[in-house]
Amino acid sequence: MNPYTIFADIVAGRAPSSKVYEDDDVLAFMDIRPMTPGHLLVVPKVAARSLAELDPEVGGKLFQVGQRLAAALRTSEVGCDGVNFFLADGVTAGQEVFHVHLHVIPRTPGDGFGLRGRPTSPRREDLDYLAASIRGALGD
Repeated sequence: MNPYTIFADIVAGRAPSSKVYEDDDVLAFMDIRPMTPGHLLVVPKVAARSLAELDPEVGGKLFQVGQRLAAALRTSEVGCDGVNFFLADGVTAGQEVFHVHLHVIPRTPGDGFGLRGRPTSPRREDLDYLAASIRGALGD
C-alpha cells in the first residue's frame, strides 16, 4: 500500500490544517471543501486505505472522537441543530482520499445537504435471505 495521501501529510505536519482535536491515535481538522460550515474530518494517524485495513480499536476511536466533536459543534458558534456522520469506504461509496476518514457534518434547517437516493421496499423473505448471507460472512 502506498501510504501517501494529503491526510498523511497533514498528520505528519507537512501540510497545513485547521486542527480541532488531536491525540495519539486520531486527528480532527476542518474540511477545506465543507458541505456545511463547521464540517470536520477525523482521521487515524496510521495509514489505512479502507476499513478492512484499519485496526478496530482505532476505528472505534474515530467514532468516539466524532461523538465529542458533534457535541462541541452544537455548543460552539457553529450552533447546529443536528450532525451527520459519513464514512465512504471504496470508490463506489464515494471515497476520494484513500486514507480512512470520518466526516462530521453539522446540520441546520435548510442547509441544502442531504442524502439522495431511492429507498426500496423489499419483501421480508429477501431481507431474511440477505441477513443470513451477511451472518454467514461474519464467520462467528
